[in-house]
Amino acid sequence: MADILFLAHRIPYPPNKGDKIRSWHLLAHLAKRHRVHLGCFVDDPADFAHVPFLQDLCASVIALPLDPRKAKIRALSGFIRSEALSIGYYRDARLERWVAYTAMQNRLAATVLYSSPMAQYALHRRDKLGSVIMDFVDVDSDKWRQYAESRSFPMSWVYGREARTLLAYEREIAAKVDMSFFVSDAEAALFRSLAPESAAKVAALTNAVDHAYFSPAHSFASPFDGRENALVFTGAMDYWANVDAVDWFAREVLPLIRAGDGAAVFYIVGGNPTPRVKALAELPGVRVTGRVPDVRPYIAHAAAVVCPLRIARGIQNKVLEGMAMARPVVATPQAFEGIDATPGEQLLVADTPEAFARDVLRILREGGGMLGERARARILARYGWDAALRLLDDVISDRAGVHHS
Repeated sequence: MADILFLAHRIPYPPNKGDKIRSWHLLAHLAKRHRVHLGCFVDDPADFAHVPFLQDLCASVIALPLDPRKAKIRALSGFIRSEALSIGYYRDARLERWVAYTAMQNRLAATVLYSSPMAQYALHRRDKLGSVIMDFVDVDSDKWRQYAESRSFPMSWVYGREARTLLAYEREIAAKVDMSFFVSDAEAALFRSLAPESAAKVAALTNAVDHAYFSPAHSFASPFDGRENALVFTGAMDYWANVDAVDWFAREVLPLIRAGDGAAVFYIVGGNPTPRVKALAELPGVRVTGRVPDVRPYIAHAAAVVCPLRIARGIQNKVLEGMAMARPVVATPQAFEGIDATPGEQLLVADTPEAFARDVLRILREGGGMLGERARARILARYGWDAALRLLDDVISDRAGVHHS
């Protein structure tokens, strides 16, 4: 058992968002084996209620409030500093002091950085942090590049600048740390092409799913009207890519589906829906739930889980969760990228409104039982967290001299 420093841009618990699902499982996995010192930010005041739980789990914890308005003002310093705005957004002298104190008080065997802005607390004190592992998760700079291509001036310029400056920072990080992880082979390959000088220290650490929690064996009351054929999308509804996805589906795909099945209803399930998302509830056959206590009843009773992302990075948890609950899933190629499954066998993949509607209608008419069963089997065979994180144990063991069980 060793001392491990874990820094995350968002409190890893509860695991109710895509990035928090991954960070939580990394943290829980490490805490079973080591003494973990957790430093993180809290951007939702309700999440402070979970800090005592994390304090019981970890050797020490600092959870600092992050005011988005103040953070945006700090981010603007990036224009003066010629750095990515994301770095200033998460700059905090209190966390800087805590990291210095923790490194002084403990003989750290390794440091795990979750999300590139957290590297600003580590790169200048490498000698005190043990083996440093960077979990980029996704190639965020490429996400900003995609955003720039989809927006008009002046935001296209702002996003384009962020793509360029963040890529430069990502390359600097990768060159200085001992290992860089990405969520899929595709993301890792993309980064190797962008940062060839660090290619030998880049690997995929895939996402997984808690298939005991997301299991069809659980019994849930249906949240739907029994006369509806519910099509379900789950996710944080203040995330731009999710907003774009549901808007496209509600306006371009759903009318084609309802022309063939008037009972089809699109449920947008997730917290913090933006005004653009809320406005979709005015369209025929669209329901916006907002935050729900548990997404599993919505998935369990869905006629189909839909994932119409047009801008996506890495592996989509919402696809894995739908497959784990043995529901038929229809996804765009962008949402399918990085998932080790066979289209047509374990899920359906469609790239146009017409193809997406056609696949959903086929499920509604013929049922998706066999598709869902094969999806569940694939999850059980390929996407368990302990197996997925074995590489993390190996890297800590090899580079920090820490043995694991």
